[in-house]
Amino acid sequence: MDQTATTPKDLAGAVLSIDLSAIQKNWRYLNSHAGSAECGAAVKGNAYGLGVEPVGRALWEAGCRSFFVARPKEGEELRGVLPEATIYVLDGLFPGQAEFYAQNNLLPALISTEEAREWAAFGRVYGRKLPCAIHVDTGINRLGFPIAEYTALLAETATMEGLNVSLLMSHLACAEEATHPLTLKQRDTFRDVRAKLPGVPASLANSSGIFLGKDYAHDLVRPGIAIYGGNPTPALANPMQAVALLEGTILQTRTVHAGETVGYGATWQAARETRIAVLGAGYKDGVPRALSSGNSATPPQVFLGGKRCPIIGRVSMDMMAIDVTDLPRAVAHGDSAEILGPHILIDEAAAWAGTISYELLTRLGSRYARLYSELDSGLQS
Repeated sequence: MDQTATTPKDLAGAVLSIDLSAIQKNWRYLNSHAGSAECGAAVKGNAYGLGVEPVGRALWEAGCRSFFVARPKEGEELRGVLPEATIYVLDGLFPGQAEFYAQNNLLPALISTEEAREWAAFGRVYGRKLPCAIHVDTGINRLGFPIAEYTALLAETATMEGLNVSLLMSHLACAEEATHPLTLKQRDTFRDVRAKLPGVPASLANSSGIFLGKDYAHDLVRPGIAIYGGNPTPALANPMQAVALLEGTILQTRTVHAGETVGYGATWQAARETRIAVLGAGYKDGVPRALSSGNSATPPQVFLGGKRCPIIGRVSMDMMAIDVTDLPRAVAHGDSAEILGPHILIDEAAAWAGTISYELLTRLGSRYARLYSELDSGLQS
């Protein structure tokens, strides 16, 4: 494994290993389920916290050519890594920044008539119609043209003649639920939206949307969380490979006697003589404080020595305690415990913390030693 972090492994309390081969295999799996549609990739938020440069390169090598970021500065960073990629900016055209987009060959996903007019006007000054997406809101009520405003834009001949629309897109609100009334409504609404702009490639499906079938795939799918190991089909077993392995290093082991407490607030009390291990990972590192014991119906756990060990007491800024009494072997200073990975899946840990896998990944901190695996040399770009 190649180390790319500034913190050496031996000086870090926790290690975050990112399997680039698993990212490639996950993308290829999603691509195989996209039918005839192109499979892109959402790499916003620094590739969901895992590093846009190594992740972007891995996806490009796997065959991905269309990428989605949230902010123009994210697009600039990705452009430095992938000079030939198609890069869409989901947050639209920032006011007065059309030249920045053009210089970095970034395609804004236009979300209002004001943005469309600005992009068209800049293209005239720039000397050519610049590519862009048009993002229509079909029911999620976040970003995007309301249907009436979209219809009005299409009738605005001067503006439309100044646009090079390369993609028509919308976003599903409840893609994990195939029969949810809003999912079905958005499917039908987007079909009508697309009919008003024939000949333009269309995109509706995110990670979960890919598994809803051809009525949602259209021309381009844009998975995000599934690439990074999140489950796109929550009602079924997770078909994706784990990408992120977060391990906490044991700083100390000790014996706690019956009746004694562990951690801030004395929230956990030993019912028996207990052997505990203190790991060098806490909420400064992105381990949610909500993983403290007693916060969920199922006790949060880590994986160590071939078994799951419960987290006890409160997760603090730099450390957390686990119960290792029932392990078949002794553990020692310097050993590692899996906080997230193939045995503690991100969706499971997120449920314990009362959140979602997206938040868990994107909040992983900067103090880790970050290790990146080799790419899958068998993949063809």
